[in-house]
Amino acid sequence: MSDTNHTYEQLSAALNQNNIVVDAAEIHGILCGMLSGGMPLESREWMNALADVTNQGEALPDAVKNQVLELFNMTCQQFMDTDFALTLCLPDDAAPINERGQALIGWVQGFMLGFGLHQNDLVNCSDDVKEALQDFSDISRMDDDMSDDEESEKALFEVMEYVRISVMLCFNELGKSAMEQTTTPKSVH
Repeated sequence: MSDTNHTYEQLSAALNQNNIVVDAAEIHGILCGMLSGGMPLESREWMNALADVTNQGEALPDAVKNQVLELFNMTCQQFMDTDFALTLCLPDDAAPINERGQALIGWVQGFMLGFGLHQNDLVNCSDDVKEALQDFSDISRMDDDMSDDEESEKALFEVMEYVRISVMLCFNELGKSAMEQTTTPKSVH
């Protein structure tokens, strides 16, 4: 988990230094959304889409691009891991609760954006995926400050865990792994 916390701090700093007004949580949410919405793991078209939505269509600076590529690769590995190893790229647990809560909201907003870029037909989605997406919509609109107490900490942890598990559910249902791509029979004409 400390890897994603470290990544959050480094990538957020690089984004800030390059005047890109999103943080690492939102970037990670967008990436997870695209992957969970059906973008193939081996796709590289996501870099242009990410630049469009985060940097007004300008290519991401190399320092940012390299860190985002590392985060993308780490995320793909976590999605393919059989023990639900996905960790959300969020501030460290020692950060103020409202900072972590706002980062989670940004992460979920990013997820919804990325998911929408690759999945706009929910007709064939399971009820569980539809419910998770509705819950994500509700989470993305939250903006109340939280008390810095044990009850709020527990509630934030539970929401973070719900988001993490729901993302894995979406990916398992709609995501495209490299293995899935190679085992799908190709039609010959």
